[in-house]
Amino acid sequence: MKTLHVLSMIWKNGAEIYRDESDGRLALKNAKLVPEEVLKAADPIFGDIEKWFKSWEEANGIDKHMRMMIHQACGWQHNPKLNEWICSDVDSLMLFMEWQETLAKNGWNDIYEDYRQFENETSNVMKKKLYESAVLYANQNK
Repeated sequence: MKTLHVLSMIWKNGAEIYRDESDGRLALKNAKLVPEEVLKAADPIFGDIEKWFKSWEEANGIDKHMRMMIHQACGWQHNPKLNEWICSDVDSLMLFMEWQETLAKNGWNDIYEDYRQFENETSNVMKKKLYESAVLYANQNK
């Protein structure tokens, strides 16, 4: 099973995976909410899950923002402020859809696959515009 598929099932059940600051290891908050079969599916790919988390540790704010947008759109992790912004800013919603279309044209056809490998110059310009729009919205709505 793919890493993002397993993670999405964990998140959709209300649990959270995070890096424990005391020892640097991944920890699972609200593990009782996750069905045992999901935990069993996570066990053999734990190394891949660890790699996925590490790959995001050095990511910039723009990339982390796009990850949050995808997770919100897929229903994996909810972000009320992001949802409020994207629902009130139709131009940004349309740009987000165009960004996804650009990635799809580059071969991204599986939401459980990391979108970053399908980016190009065009998608990078779009994601920067989306991030700037989100920051502007957040600053205007403090």
